[in-house]
Amino acid sequence: MNKDIFLQGQVAEDFDFYRIREMISHFAQSEEGRDQVLSRESSTDKEKIDLYKNLGRQWHLYLNSDNPQALFAWPPVKGIFPAFGVEGAALNQEQIFALGLFATYVEKTRSAINGARSELKIPDLARTMDSIPFLGQAADEIFKILDISTGEVKDLPVLREIRSRISSLKKEIENAIRKYTSDTSLNQALQSNVPAFRADRELLAVRADHKSAIKGIVHEVSATGQTLFIEPDEIVKSNNELVEAEFRLQSEINKIFRELTESLGKFKPEFIEAQKKMILLDSAYAAARWQNSISGIFAEDCNMEKEPPFISKARHPLLGEKAVPVTITFMHGKNILVITGPNTGGKTVTLKTIALFALLNQAGFPLPAEEGTRLPMFSSIFADIGDEQSIDESLSTFSSRMKKIALALNNADGRSLVLLDELGSGTDPLEGSAIAMATLDLLLAKNSFVIATTHHGVLKNYGYTNPKCINASVEFNTETLRPTYNLLMGIPGESHALDIALHSGLPEEAVKKAQNYISTEQADVSTLIKGLTAKHTELDDLIRRQRIKEADLQNKDLKIHNREIKIIERDIELKELENKQSFAFLRETRSQLENLVRVLREGEITKEKTQGVKKFISDLEESIDLQKLELERKKKELEEEINKLKLEEEKIAENGMRIKKAKEHGTTNGKKTRQRLSNSEALKTATVDERQTEFAKRQKQPKKQAPTKIVYTEGMEVLCGAEKRKGTLVRLVKEGIWQVQIGFMKMEVPQRQMIPAEKPVYENARADYFVESTSSVEDEAPKFELRLLGMRCEEALRALEHQLDLCAIKNFRNFSIVHGKGNGILQQAVHDYLAHYPGVKDYHFARPEEGGSGKTYVELN
Repeated sequence: MNKDIFLQGQVAEDFDFYRIREMISHFAQSEEGRDQVLSRESSTDKEKIDLYKNLGRQWHLYLNSDNPQALFAWPPVKGIFPAFGVEGAALNQEQIFALGLFATYVEKTRSAINGARSELKIPDLARTMDSIPFLGQAADEIFKILDISTGEVKDLPVLREIRSRISSLKKEIENAIRKYTSDTSLNQALQSNVPAFRADRELLAVRADHKSAIKGIVHEVSATGQTLFIEPDEIVKSNNELVEAEFRLQSEINKIFRELTESLGKFKPEFIEAQKKMILLDSAYAAARWQNSISGIFAEDCNMEKEPPFISKARHPLLGEKAVPVTITFMHGKNILVITGPNTGGKTVTLKTIALFALLNQAGFPLPAEEGTRLPMFSSIFADIGDEQSIDESLSTFSSRMKKIALALNNADGRSLVLLDELGSGTDPLEGSAIAMATLDLLLAKNSFVIATTHHGVLKNYGYTNPKCINASVEFNTETLRPTYNLLMGIPGESHALDIALHSGLPEEAVKKAQNYISTEQADVSTLIKGLTAKHTELDDLIRRQRIKEADLQNKDLKIHNREIKIIERDIELKELENKQSFAFLRETRSQLENLVRVLREGEITKEKTQGVKKFISDLEESIDLQKLELERKKKELEEEINKLKLEEEKIAENGMRIKKAKEHGTTNGKKTRQRLSNSEALKTATVDERQTEFAKRQKQPKKQAPTKIVYTEGMEVLCGAEKRKGTLVRLVKEGIWQVQIGFMKMEVPQRQMIPAEKPVYENARADYFVESTSSVEDEAPKFELRLLGMRCEEALRALEHQLDLCAIKNFRNFSIVHGKGNGILQQAVHDYLAHYPGVKDYHFARPEEGGSGKTYVELN
């Protein structure tokens, strides 16, 4: 049996598909476009449905842009095509004009779409338009003969003489008639001074008793016999010539039309193809205009093996403004939806809305819903809606329904949609419930998608206990005793029959007696339902608050990320400023020093020269101090910015591994610790979680005693300042301050701003490498720029390992490594380590102006 048949006929009629289709057809521009919309049926041809929907989406985009109108109402032309190619056939003036208008409108549509394709994303519209043959030449041939605005035959040379003769004859006849009508002596003979037309001839209406007053031919007598219609003898010849001239004119026009019809015959395939594609465009155009009128959308595709269907704020189009938007959230793996609730609560409307949406979607029409709505392709739809009791066939309500259910059970499959309204009703409640559950069991075995409404409490329990079923209910306001028409997913609903009955006028005594008949079990079910409803409301509120919180955290995380970038930029600017100031200072100082040396060499040393040297040294020291103060101030501002960033990060503990509290690491804030780092090779194959676990273990292990201090001695080579300029220690000026020979200059440099150029010697030195930290791991932050200059490979890799550990703990995504160029040994070691490190997403050299191959940027997962 062909399953597609169940998508048509009575099912579509039951769910008002044809009424909606007729509404959509009124939005088409042409009569042929309307006919195409009215012939659309729901289908399983996905390629055709996708084309309808894509064209509709793109027309909707076009209609809501500032582009000009693209489609116009052309006259029907399909019936004209058979005359093409028939020898001797001639189209009439109206048919030729219709073809001309159609060809013109095709080219206008082409021009409009071509003008919009560069600014709008309308690939299917453009592709369809490109497939329509060009009809501009046919239009040109037609409008050489006809006037494009009126459709009248133009004043062609071959017709001009004949038309001139006709005009002359008409004036001659009018003048002759006017002589009779203006002659006062004939007033008694004429019935009217207005000439009459009979058989395309101008005649005089003469009284029968005065017929001898005018000589001529009697063409007609009135019904009463009192009036004769006479053609005067003097205009008979002119009328005869006029008839002959008009016949000649029509013969020439017919000849022109015959020749034009033959000429247009060569465009027959182009006209047929263009008409077919224009109808397609017009039907999609009608759907897009209807989409605008209902504020609707085209549903997305849904593969039920991967995701469940979803309908967002659906509105039944026939309810108009009265429709209450209903959101239906189906759950993955649950094929049966059981909807319960009070009468008039909207159960049947919800069921009909879902069915109508499926039919409209598979006809390529938009839906009155919101974006995000997705529906699968159903191969067949079966429905049991309403009471269709048949007297002729001796079928009761129950029998009629059983026939429909039997049809579904015998033919449904895994791609079928089955809709069952008031399942189990119409017979004994016990037997009806049993049949309903058996029906659902069989449909579940077929893996069909089923939506059923019911009042039976047993079916509520069926939906609650079966893992492939889900309950839903239409909400009911117990205070106003009116439905809200909202659909609550996940919980069954009460019928509220007693409340509604009392509100509708049933005596209170009858209601109380009915309450006494309700069993304790039923009361327990009602209590359970009320409890589930309350829990469901509470859960919705929690989910809503959680989503708000997540959105807020995402915004904060984005702000922190932006601040991190700004801090990195400020750090780079600070280093550039320091470099510029240092270079400028060195150039200026060198120039002054050379001048001073030249002065000292010239002649003998005087008191003034000595004072000049002292002043130079004093100014130099003062300048250095000022630069130090300025740089220290900027560094302090940067540190304050970093501290603020840390405080903000601590507020986002939920965001992955960005922040970890101190107690999770087993360390105490504010205490100085020394962490012994593991061998770098041990981390090359470890996962991020393993590295974090290993790092946490190391924090809990007893700390080994680290060296306390690097030993600096005179003559030792060191690297000074942020630029790591190489120099030699001359002497210790005072505690923490060394005089350093850098090139030809001697400068005083704080010990904290220098590092040994070779491997350092520590007091109580050990063979292992230690990284000294003045705080706990919680307080220690990864560096935005890790500087490895002057380190040996092993030391550099351990420092890099420590940096990556901190990045994993702090959820630090990006940093840079300054390893220098040199012989490329350290550079290669760093890149080899990063290549084997599992947490590294990407790494690359910096731009030439930022350090080129002497600097590497790292991005972590």
